[in-house]
Amino acid sequence: MKEYYDTRAPEYDDWWLGVGLYSDRSRPGWEEELAELARTLGSLPPARTLDVACGTGFITQHLPGDVTGLDQSERMLAIARERIPTARFVAGDALELPFADGTFDRLFTSYFYCHLEEADRLRFLAEARRVASELIVLASRPGDADEPLERWEERRLQDGSRWQVYKRVFEPESLAAELNGEILHAGRWFVAVSA
Repeated sequence: MKEYYDTRAPEYDDWWLGVGLYSDRSRPGWEEELAELARTLGSLPPARTLDVACGTGFITQHLPGDVTGLDQSERMLAIARERIPTARFVAGDALELPFADGTFDRLFTSYFYCHLEEADRLRFLAEARRVASELIVLASRPGDADEPLERWEERRLQDGSRWQVYKRVFEPESLAAELNGEILHAGRWFVAVSA
């Protein structure tokens, strides 16, 4: 997957912004909910926070406190460093976090947990609990009642390349139950759970 995200880095924010290959998607209320999500994250108490799979820092920029972003893609990290010069960014493996036990107060991750199959989910959760006492997971909600909650998707990039990506989407209650946590945000498009 590292190659996929390295290749996708220059166009990664297009998904958030609804431009490029995503310009024809109908997402009513997306911008308003994204702003609401940013306010929710920004209102968290400041903390020593690790953002795992931070990508370009599009969401990282809303996290309060002393923030460290981790991603396996140097191309993603280069964009994040420009976006948030006050944060620290580290290249590393989310399933073997390069930090000592209890280094952080909070571990945040957006759109990473949803790409993990069961064995990797368990490894990630163990690592998250090892380095931080609080975990916040941001993920997608199903688009409609017929959308499969778990599937493999084909992703196409602007260069024409195609990639197979494992994806899960969550109803707020199911993600909260899975993480044994509480819902921070439950909108039309996003769900965030703190555990």
